[in-house]
Amino acid sequence: MRAALDRLYDVAAWIAAASMVGLLAMVLLGIAGRQFGFYLPGTDAWAGYLMAGAGFLSLAHTLKRNEHIRVTLLLGLAGPRTRRALERWALGVALLLAGLLAFYSVRLAWQSYLFNDISTAADATPLWLPQLSMAAGSLILLVAFVDELVLELRGRRAGAPAAEMQRVE
Repeated sequence: MRAALDRLYDVAAWIAAASMVGLLAMVLLGIAGRQFGFYLPGTDAWAGYLMAGAGFLSLAHTLKRNEHIRVTLLLGLAGPRTRRALERWALGVALLLAGLLAFYSVRLAWQSYLFNDISTAADATPLWLPQLSMAAGSLILLVAFVDELVLELRGRRAGAPAAEMQRVE
């Protein structure tokens, strides 16, 4: 199971990286179009879609690598039992919020599909297509928070290193 979850997070991160490359391509096409007098409809809209996809699809991978911004002031001052309780509480709240985000992201994409909602930009893209990356990224983040909470409850979670809690930036 561990290997499958890690593969899921890595695949999402690779798709996020590909979205960043696509974002670069859209921006470069827009710049080239202005310089050489041609127009490709939808490059601005697709740059935005790809940026959102890159952000959402990279969330779980970033969480699993302990790269999310954490406020560790209280954790550094707390004892081991209090720290464990605070970690569990924070993961529970994060799980709840990730669940809400995933639910409403999936619902938004589904409703856009049902109502045949299209972009108001020149490309008239069906909006459920770019919204899929937000829904998928949110669902994968939800899975990652469940994973983190299970690891925490089993005592196997690798939290922030103690040295990081001491560091002031």
